[in-house]
Parts: sequence; C-alpha cells; structure tokens
Amino acid sequence: MSRPAWTQTIRFRLTLAYSAVLIGLSALVLGGLYFALSAYLDPAPLNPITVKKVYHDEHGELKVKSGQTIQAADLASIQSAVNYQTLETLKTYSAAGMGGLLLLSLGTGWWLSGRVLRPVRRITATAQDISATDLSRRIAMDGPQDELRNLADTVDDMLERLESAFVAQRQLVDDASHELRNPLAVIQANVDAVLAHDDTPSEDRAQATAIVSRAIQRMTRLVEDLLASARRSSPAFVDADVDLAAIAGEAAEEYELLAADRELRLVRRLSPGPIAAGDAQALRRAVDNLLSNAVRLARGGSELVLAVGSRSGWAWIAVRDEGPGIADEDTDRVFDRFFRSGQRQPPATVPLVDPGPPTGALSNPSNGVPTGSISDPSSGPSTNQRRAGLGLAIVRQIVESHGGTVALHSELGTGSTFILWLPERSLTNTTRRSPTPPTEDPLGPRP
Repeated sequence: MSRPAWTQTIRFRLTLAYSAVLIGLSALVLGGLYFALSAYLDPAPLNPITVKKVYHDEHGELKVKSGQTIQAADLASIQSAVNYQTLETLKTYSAAGMGGLLLLSLGTGWWLSGRVLRPVRRITATAQDISATDLSRRIAMDGPQDELRNLADTVDDMLERLESAFVAQRQLVDDASHELRNPLAVIQANVDAVLAHDDTPSEDRAQATAIVSRAIQRMTRLVEDLLASARRSSPAFVDADVDLAAIAGEAAEEYELLAADRELRLVRRLSPGPIAAGDAQALRRAVDNLLSNAVRLARGGSELVLAVGSRSGWAWIAVRDEGPGIADEDTDRVFDRFFRSGQRQPPATVPLVDPGPPTGALSNPSNGVPTGSISDPSSGPSTNQRRAGLGLAIVRQIVESHGGTVALHSELGTGSTFILWLPERSLTNTTRRSPTPPTEDPLGPRP
C-alpha cells in the first residue's frame, strides 16, 4: 500500500525531524530533572508499622489498650513518602505535557518548514514554467543573502548561460544552413544545366566540374569545422602531450604545395621542445584553419611564416601573412562565426557555353536548356573581403578549451599575425608560467 503523497515530501520529513529533536531534548531535560530530584530527595513509598494503642491513666502513667492497634510511622518516613508522591505527580504531568508538546511541535514544524521551503517551491515553479523555447524566465529572488538566495542566483546564472547557448545554437544552425545552401544551389544549377546533358561540350563540362568541386570542398570544410567543434565540446576526449613543432610541421607539409600554387613562400620557424597538453587532432585543425586563411588571403608572391616557440611558460604557434589585414574595430569580431568584413564584390560568373551574340538568355539549340552563366559563390571572396566562416571561431574554441588564448596583430594593407598561446607542459624547475600570455608579437615587428 503506497503512502500518501504529502508524507513523501521534504516538508513532512523536516516536520518529523523538528518534532523528534524537540521531543528528544524535552525528554532529556525532564528526565534529567526527575533523576536529579530522585537522587537528592531520596523518595520512598510510605511503609507504616502497626503498634498498640496506648493511653495515660489518672496518675499520668502510659497504659496499653488491650486488643487495639494503630498504623504509625516516623517523621523521616513520612517526608520520604511525600517526596515520592510529588515525583510521581511530576512524572504524570510531564508525560501529559510531552504529549501536548508533540502535537504542538508537529504543527509548528509544519509551519516553519513551509516557510523555509517557500523559496524552493518558487524555484520549482519557475523551473517547471521554463521550456527549451523560452528560457527568459528568471527566479529573481529577493531577501537576505542566505543559502536559498545563493541557490536561486545560481539557477538564474545557469538559465542565463543556457539561454545564451540556445541562442548561439540557433544562430549556428541558421548560419550553417545558409552557408550550405549556396554551394548546394551551385551544384544543383551546374548539374541541371551542364552535367546532366550528354551533348554538353567537354570544356563546359570541365568548367562546371571545377565549380562543383569547389562547392563540395567548401561544404566539406564547413562540415569538418562543425565536427571539430562538436568533438572538442564533448567530454569524451583524453588530453595527451602534444608536440607543437610536430603538428605545425605536418600542417606546413600539407599546405606547402597549395602555397606554391599561389607563388607564396612558406617559411618555417619551428623551435623544437614546446609541449602542450590536449587533443593533437583538434590543435592540428586550428593550425590548418589559420594556414588555409593565410594561403587564401595572402598576396601572390608574398611570404607566409609558420613559427613555434615558448615564452614565459606559454607555448605558442604563430601564422603570419601579408594579406589585406584586419581593421582595429574588427579584431575581436573576426573570431565570430561567419563574420564578414569589407565590401562584397559581385560573384564571379563562369560561362557554361559559348554565349554567342548578346541576345539575352541563350539556349542550346539541341536540347533547349538555358545556358547563359551561373554564378560561382564557392570560388571564395574577393581580396578586399575577409570571410571568417567557422574557421576562426573553431580556432578560438579549440584554443580556449585547452586553457589558452588566441591573439591577433594586424595592420590594414600589411598583413596579420595569429598567435595560439597554450599552457606549456614542459616547464622546468626554474621556469614559471605567467598568469596571462604575453601581449607582444613573438615574431617581432614586421621588416
């Protein structure tokens, strides 16, 4: 048989605990008083004795009445009997008083526990009103700064973080869907206009294939960034010692050919020794994102620098380019998801067939498919626009999850230097880590 619901509440248990403590203390006090009086007063029941009646005759002599007796006791016995009766009365009244006190303590305990738990009920009611789509409610408890007030403030702070996380998640989904929609539209347009028709000229098919390939690469980078973000946010990974020079060297080998295609000189300054604790794949992803941006934005024929070192107990990886640079007002915002700066130029267009005379929309006379030209937004931004996408946001997330920071030193028209500062694992007894990473550029001023 199940108990009533109210008997399973904290309020009921607090009431019982309060009553039990009060009754226990009262019983201890009264019991101690009773035993103390018993030891001091030496009570005992009256124990009379039977004696014969006596009288005085006319001469004053004491005579015994024959056949007549009386009950008698000495004065000490009578006093002990009075004490005994008094203690018995005290015990009776104490038991009755304990019963009344029990009922009174139950009522008082129920009232007090209700007042104590009132803020908890308020917290519970607010939490029940909150859903995943409405995190704007707050408890906003007033009153003294006690434990329950601290609990309510902690819940409010948690709700604030949850609301920010949900807003960021929705924004990420919206931005990611928008970023994926463009390359998907490019792929669909090229497939419908060129690749799906057998009579398309080979040169047009090659151009469309290149456009589709770039769109797929762009979607692949976006998906990889999303996976890297989700993986680093998961608590399942295990930190290990990471040789920063090794992962930087691997990234340099991968991007050396891409840099050479743009006539960029990739200079390595990889000092051996710096070790950081973390996820090697995640840190490699951060370096890849920085090199990818540098190769894409640097001026043709310029120099890229990839360097590794340590200073003040902090290991660092730096990537310097000679690109368009970043304005001061965009220095912090460049690490936001899908941040864009600069003016957007009209997207490049790739003719799918020979347009011939300018007669508006052109058609292939053999199949009637509109040819004209298809814009290729996956070909990347113009040189005066920086698109951060998810790359730099992922870089910051990875570095901060390793206990480090990302620093940016940039000048418009000159170039940018991104530095990943990470707590160095290979500290010696004579080396102490500064509370914060150094603020200067470890590569020094530009020549």
